[in-house]
Amino acid sequence: MSRPNILWYCTDQQRFDTIGALGNPYVKTPTLDRLVEEGVAFTHAYCQSPICTPSRASFMTGLYPSRARNTRNGNDTFPDSPPLISKLIADSGYVCGLIGKFHLVSAGERPEPRLDDGFSYWQHSHAPRDDWPEGTHVYADWVRAKGRDLDAMRSSEERVDPEFHQTKWASDCAIEFLSEKRDEPWLLNINVYDPHPPFIPPAEYAGRFNAENMPGPHFKPSDLDTQRELSRVDFQGDPMSPENCDAKEMQAKYYAMIAQIDDQFARILKALDDTGQRENTVIVFTSDHGETLGDHGLMRKGCRFYEGLTRVPLIFSWPGKFAGSRQSNGLVELLDLSATLLALTGVEIPEYHQGHSLVPVLWGENSGSVIRESVRCEYFDALDSHFTGGDGSFGTMYRTDRYKLSIYHDKNLGELYDLQEDPWEFENLWDDPGHAELKSGLIFESFNAHVNLTTDVGSKRIAPM
Repeated sequence: MSRPNILWYCTDQQRFDTIGALGNPYVKTPTLDRLVEEGVAFTHAYCQSPICTPSRASFMTGLYPSRARNTRNGNDTFPDSPPLISKLIADSGYVCGLIGKFHLVSAGERPEPRLDDGFSYWQHSHAPRDDWPEGTHVYADWVRAKGRDLDAMRSSEERVDPEFHQTKWASDCAIEFLSEKRDEPWLLNINVYDPHPPFIPPAEYAGRFNAENMPGPHFKPSDLDTQRELSRVDFQGDPMSPENCDAKEMQAKYYAMIAQIDDQFARILKALDDTGQRENTVIVFTSDHGETLGDHGLMRKGCRFYEGLTRVPLIFSWPGKFAGSRQSNGLVELLDLSATLLALTGVEIPEYHQGHSLVPVLWGENSGSVIRESVRCEYFDALDSHFTGGDGSFGTMYRTDRYKLSIYHDKNLGELYDLQEDPWEFENLWDDPGHAELKSGLIFESFNAHVNLTTDVGSKRIAPM
């Protein structure tokens, strides 16, 4: 069997619970719903950092962010090793393309420098603003060529016209890539900027979602006390009640952005069909991390590890090949997505790689009910104090099938939740005497996992002494 093409669509800051077929009756995602129905959805997939660059650095290298020596947004450089998975796949004979965001090094106050990434088709776009010098940001140049001002559109009442939106531009680029004739297999990595803040969907989409009809965030008044206790831990914005932060309005706009993504994703899948490539193409849909969206009185992201922020969509589809209409609830990490892409493209997974291939689950050889015993997430000084008002926090999450332990190491604070009894993390058991022994055991397990999985022991040993 020939090696399959890979269509890898990655959104930015999309929570796990934003797909109709996976239990959300308020969103409108018919394209993703079909993908779930014909493929395998991993319902408990976790990012390795709740922040863009460390998360992307992790799944592009196959290492936890701290092991990859890349834990911050705004970083100046990227390590020379290990090679990115896109480079490994390109070196194996694939034509690799990137559209949209990459963000392995800072794109603030400069164009993002190219790395040895393996992409021969490169249509880069970071934040959809209009301060990029000409020739350094393909999407901004595209908008200007059409006689539009991106900043003016973003600040207007009408917002960005769908015809000039970054999500639509990304689909245009993808269709261009898919229309090219080539003999080699290909991997196309599409990275739209939505539903990342600011929440400014086109008016056409915003009008489809009424804030009054939204369910609202997962919030209890006691959350404000919890967040005040954690106020010294980095986060974008202060905790507030949903009434004060207009959380339902933000939720409606967030869902509107996802609806536009769904429509544009449909255009790409149609192009796959029209060019006769669907039969030999693996489709992957995921996101780099989630969004709090008013849960616990928080908007956006930072050093917290709640489900809405660390748990993301992860769907694979290859009709006629992969198992169909399957939802796997075993714990997985985005590192496992990384390992799976290597396995599917026939690239040997390097010995250092920390992901687990999900191919047995995709083929239906494994039920997927148990994949990992635990998952990890890290925040190590990931956001600049300009965004958080903090002084640089260091936190880790360790989640088993039932419990989640979050420790804010430099602040001597922590959270412990029983996700079986308290799935939306309202009752912090950290200081509960009845759970002291459990907490100690989880701290020990988490510490061991951190030492064993993130310690860099240096160069390989070549002699006994």
